[in-house]
Amino acid sequence: MRHLLLMFALTGFFIGGTPVQPTAQEEYEKGTFSIYIMDEKVGYEEFVWRRDATGIVLSVKGRITKPIQMNIEELRIHMSASFIPTAFHFKGSVGGVHQDIESELQDGEVRNTIRVAGQEQTGRVQIRRDAFLLPIPIFSPYMAITKKYTCSLEEAQELSAYLIPQVETAFTLRPKENEPCTLIMEMGATQIELYTDETGQLIGLSVPLQHLRIVRD
Repeated sequence: MRHLLLMFALTGFFIGGTPVQPTAQEEYEKGTFSIYIMDEKVGYEEFVWRRDATGIVLSVKGRITKPIQMNIEELRIHMSASFIPTAFHFKGSVGGVHQDIESELQDGEVRNTIRVAGQEQTGRVQIRRDAFLLPIPIFSPYMAITKKYTCSLEEAQELSAYLIPQVETAFTLRPKENEPCTLIMEMGATQIELYTDETGQLIGLSVPLQHLRIVRD
């Protein structure tokens, strides 16, 4: 389980496509994010965002090389139409060791099944029903925040993130002064800037404290 702990330890480090909208209820968007640390490209994520009358599915593939090697074979988050998470699946490798994590969420209860190096762990935790699922260090899931609030957030909101499958943490979300399409997340001592537009696209992301930035290709 050492490599699972390495993945969890990343919590201390981390605290373009063309959208098409056939109807008011349907949305399809795909694209690629490049990940930089200290201006060095260290990875990428390819995402597909699908939304219809039944809910939302975010699918992600990609890889990073720093601060630890991670290969994302498949990441999938299911959400209701109002952005309430209902299911999560990650399959890939961390530090060269394969992991498979499946989670089911209902009314704030999370049932996790974690498989690492031939071992399986199961557990249940209780979180806020409307907590955002933000697996570390994967960034496409921040789209759920920009899609929900776009450029329309007028005042600070007290929200919650589940750094799945490790821990739930509170954060404050507020618009940047005179820049409503820049959303500021304050999560403990870490500040994260999300850049969006009126449609809720995640255009970019930066974490100044870690010299980290995410750029939409």
